[in-house]
Amino acid sequence: MGEPHRIGIVGTGWISGAYLETLRDHPAVTIGAVADLDAARAASVAAGIPGCRALPPDDLLRDDSIATILNLTVPAAHAEVGLAAIRNGRRVYGEKPLTSDMTTARTLIDQAGERGVEIGCAPDTVLGTGVQTARAAIDSGIIGRPLSAVAVMATPGHERWHHHPDFYYLPGGGPLLDMGPYYLTALVHLLGPVTAVTGAASRQRTWRVVGTGPRAGERIPVSVDTHVTGVLHHANGALSTVTTSFDAVRTTAAPIEVHGETGTIEVPDPNRFDGDVRLFALGATDWQTLEPSAGYAGAGRGIGLLDMLTSPAPRASGALALHVLDAMTSLLRSAAEGRRIDLTTTAERPDPVPLISPTTWRRAPAR
Repeated sequence: MGEPHRIGIVGTGWISGAYLETLRDHPAVTIGAVADLDAARAASVAAGIPGCRALPPDDLLRDDSIATILNLTVPAAHAEVGLAAIRNGRRVYGEKPLTSDMTTARTLIDQAGERGVEIGCAPDTVLGTGVQTARAAIDSGIIGRPLSAVAVMATPGHERWHHHPDFYYLPGGGPLLDMGPYYLTALVHLLGPVTAVTGAASRQRTWRVVGTGPRAGERIPVSVDTHVTGVLHHANGALSTVTTSFDAVRTTAAPIEVHGETGTIEVPDPNRFDGDVRLFALGATDWQTLEPSAGYAGAGRGIGLLDMLTSPAPRASGALALHVLDAMTSLLRSAAEGRRIDLTTTAERPDPVPLISPTTWRRAPAR
C-alpha cells in the first residue's frame, strides 16, 4: 500500500493533456515514460513531467520499470497496443472504445485474464457527480420502478473542429462507437446490463469537409453510418431508446432522461463529469434540481485509472467496456440485418461511487 504505480503513456495527442491534469501530481502514480509515433510530440510532453522519458512505443511497452500502460492511441490501435502491453505483463487502462470489434476485444480480455493482468477502459466521466447522483436518486426509489430511458447525442460532425477527423468516418469510427460509450456506459450504471438490441442506421453523405486547421476545405471519405438509433432491452425490463448522430445541427433533447412510475430524472451530459441532475416528480409543477450526492467531485479524465489503482473493485473495468462494445456492435449489426440481436455478454452494474471530495481522491494512495 502507498507505493505509486509507474505508468507509461502511449499516445500523446490532445486527450493526453486532460489525463495529465489529473495524473501528473497524484500520489498513486508516477509517470515514468511517454511514447508516440510523433517522437517530437512525445519529447515535448515528457519535458513537462519531472523524471519522465520519451521512448519509442515498442521500447515503452517492454520497459520493465513500467507497471501500467495508459493507452491513449486512436481506436484502430487500441487492440495492438493493449495486447502488447498485456503480453509484457502490464496492466492496461485505455481510451474508449475497448477495441473497434468484438473479436479483438474478447482476445484482449481473455489474454488479460490468462496472465492475471487488470484491464480498464474509459469512459470514466460516468464516475463523476452527474451520472452518480442520478443513479443514487434512481436507486433510492425517488421515481419508483424505472421503466424506460431516452439518450440523445446529436452533432453536425467532428470535422467542424478536429484538424484530422478522418478516423471518425472510417471503420471503428462513427457516432455510435465514438460517442456511444459515454451514453451506453451511463445507461448500464443507471439501469443495469443489456440483454438485446434493435437498431437502425443511415449514411446520407459519402464525404465530409474538414472545417479547421491546415487541412481546412479538404474532402474526406465517409465509410461508416453517421446516424445510428435503436432500442436497448435491459435485463430489468426497462427499454432505452438511443440516438447518436453526426447528421444533426442542434437538439433540445436532454442527454439522458430516465422515466419511472412516479417521476422522471434528467441526467446531464455523460461526456462530462458533473452537471445538474433534475427531477420531475409525478404531480409536481416544475423540475427540481438535486444536490450532488454521489460521485468523484471535481474529477477529470484519468479518474477511472485512479479508481482502478486505488479501489478494491475497479468501476471502469474491461468487462463493462466489453459489454458496452457488444451492445454497440450489435446495434450496428441489427441495423444492417434488420432484426433484433441478443447480446453474448453481460456485466454487473459497477459499485456506486459515494460522494468523494477532490481533497480525498487527490490524496488516495495506490492499493
